[in-house]
Parts: sequence; C-alpha cells; structure tokens
Amino acid sequence: MKLKKEFIVHNQGEESLMVATSSAAFSGLVRGNKTLGTILELLKKETSQEDLVRAMRARFEAPEGVIERDVETVLEKLRSIGALDE
Repeated sequence: MKLKKEFIVHNQGEESLMVATSSAAFSGLVRGNKTLGTILELLKKETSQEDLVRAMRARFEAPEGVIERDVETVLEKLRSIGALDE
C-alpha cells in the first residue's frame, strides 16, 4: 500500500498535516500528532501494514498492542477518505 499522490504531507514540530489536492475525491485536511506524521512519511513509499508496525516499534516505545492499534486506526481512516493505493 502507498499514500496516493493526490495527498500532500507536511510535518511541523509535534503536528502533522495531510492536505488533499483538488484532484482527490476527499476535500479537506487531516491533522494529527507525530505518530500520524511518521506513518504518513512511511506511506510515501510502497509498504505493508506489518512493515509500518515494525518501523513504528523501532522509533517509539509503547505497551504491547498500542502501536498495532494506532497503525490500524490510521490506515482505517486513510482508507475511508480514499487516501491509499492498495
């Protein structure tokens, strides 16, 4: 899976933004924290959910299952707005 080219990602400090271009079906802005920003950056290249979880574990410390749930939540949201090429 990969983030569609119709979405632009911008990270600034602790805040991450994803903006849909005019050619995207979704019209709006997605705002989130560093976790979202990291996932979006990883999705700029072809990757799998398992690879996302592995990369997030390498960058962040969290109790068992938290990273998996965070990745799943972000992917569900991105799917719902049509932001992923799968």
